[in-house]
Amino acid sequence: MVTIEQLYKDYGVLADAKDKAGEHVETYKSILSAVEASGGEKRLAAQFIPRFFKYFPTLAEQAINAQLDLCEDDDSSIRRQAIKELPNLCKENKDHLVRIADVLTQLLQSEDAQDLSTVNGALIALLKIDAKGTLGGLFEQILKGEDTVRERAIKFLSTKLKNLSAELITKDVEELMIEKSKEVLQDVNGEEFITFMTILSKLESMQTLTGRQQMVELVAEQADFKADFEHSDGDCVDRLLQCVQQALPFFSRNVPSTKFVLYICDHVLPVLDKVVSPGEETEASSAGDGKAPAKVDIKLDIVKLLAEMSQFTGDFTADNETALSNLYTTLLAYMPLPPAESENADEEKSNGSPKLQFSHVECLMFAFHQVAKRKPGFLTDEENAEKLKDFRLRLQYFARGTQLYMKQLRLALQGKSGADLKSDENKLKLVALRVTTNINVLIKDLFHNPPSYKSTVMLSWKPAQRSSSESGTQPQQTQKRSNITPITFSDGSPPSKKPQQGNKGGNKNRGQRTMYTPPGGKYSNKAGAAPTFGDADYGSGFGGRGGQNQYRRRGRGRGRGGWRY
Repeated sequence: MVTIEQLYKDYGVLADAKDKAGEHVETYKSILSAVEASGGEKRLAAQFIPRFFKYFPTLAEQAINAQLDLCEDDDSSIRRQAIKELPNLCKENKDHLVRIADVLTQLLQSEDAQDLSTVNGALIALLKIDAKGTLGGLFEQILKGEDTVRERAIKFLSTKLKNLSAELITKDVEELMIEKSKEVLQDVNGEEFITFMTILSKLESMQTLTGRQQMVELVAEQADFKADFEHSDGDCVDRLLQCVQQALPFFSRNVPSTKFVLYICDHVLPVLDKVVSPGEETEASSAGDGKAPAKVDIKLDIVKLLAEMSQFTGDFTADNETALSNLYTTLLAYMPLPPAESENADEEKSNGSPKLQFSHVECLMFAFHQVAKRKPGFLTDEENAEKLKDFRLRLQYFARGTQLYMKQLRLALQGKSGADLKSDENKLKLVALRVTTNINVLIKDLFHNPPSYKSTVMLSWKPAQRSSSESGTQPQQTQKRSNITPITFSDGSPPSKKPQQGNKGGNKNRGQRTMYTPPGGKYSNKAGAAPTFGDADYGSGFGGRGGQNQYRRRGRGRGRGGWRY
């Protein structure tokens, strides 16, 4: 059996021979035989085998197998040395690089932290030698490997690839990643889908118009718009939410969101009240354990996503009118008609005030404002005269509640600045003011005759844009135009700046419908009392959706068992 002294002697012979080292076949075989020796000999063999590998192509298979045997040695120092040296087998000849990358990927399943660190280092070294070949080996295991290997290979891609220099990620490398990622996305769970979308979105080729279109198409395939929407299936709801969230950053005027908007309007809005929140079963079991589950307003989250997408909707055809009708019907469900005047005051009191959900209305009205502009005849065509009349009545009633609440919020925030505005209560009031301001602007636009679609608002959960002249206590206001007449009501609010001639007695009721004035009630315990109107869920959706992975569920993947978060 070979000894340490013999190994050093063999090393000297091959090193002195330089380019003629390949003539000393028996000497190299002596080094290969050291894999059957003791610890010291194995450690030397782990270094010497890769060092002279390029000179003995006829012994390549035997040398690779010997090095791989050392990678599985019981001695951790030998094992790590062998793993570290694996990339050196590919420095001069890349014929075996994909195989080595495949092996290193499999070694990612190691539970030893130092071993895992060594494997990561070896894979990075291999990427620097040939990124395309190394990625080929990684994707081979992602597509066909065991679950643990697959999971860690994906994690390696997501954490290490972004640190490589731009020179290594060539056009050919990006094309390979896109091609292989498409294969992987045919069978992924929720976490893997998000990870691959993040990886692909950082590629240089995906920053172009064509690249962004390609990303949207990938998401659309994952969303599977040809399938029915199962409103009672939390996983189905979860998949749709995550797909929309992933697609949102890529929408623009040149990359329309029409396909996504149509799907939500056609398939989701008609069953919005029945949609099951992802993780509902888990929350129910947590409640059984005495833990209060976090409240998620799934309806609000859906209409928020719809609102964000709607501004990038393309042209609507006659075939798409059902989608607009569904959106309009859903909006009306949140915009009640003025209650009829009650002859019995006690009956009025017992009926209570209508529940106006401002946060939902902001989203739905914004979406309708964006989509209806592409088909203005939806409200103004002659056959829609009654529809417009009903809509204007609802707008007027909702505007009244909006303006009254805006007034109360401004009074509550008046004189506050600095630290006062940073309190949770006042932050909520500021956002509430943004919501109601947006609704007020949209109502004024839609109340025009014919309805107008020219105003622009920033959705309340988006970062506020402040001007230099803006006060610390007042949100940015939409500039008023002198030729716009404010919406007025039968009770005389808001008052006109100049009294109309011939109306010295004030604003008398002339056979008009008397507006119902509901009793005062709480709008939100935190945002403060809203006069005559309330929104029990207001505030739960302010400030965004709380992160794109809030619905993440544990389980198996679709082909691997179902959509998982």
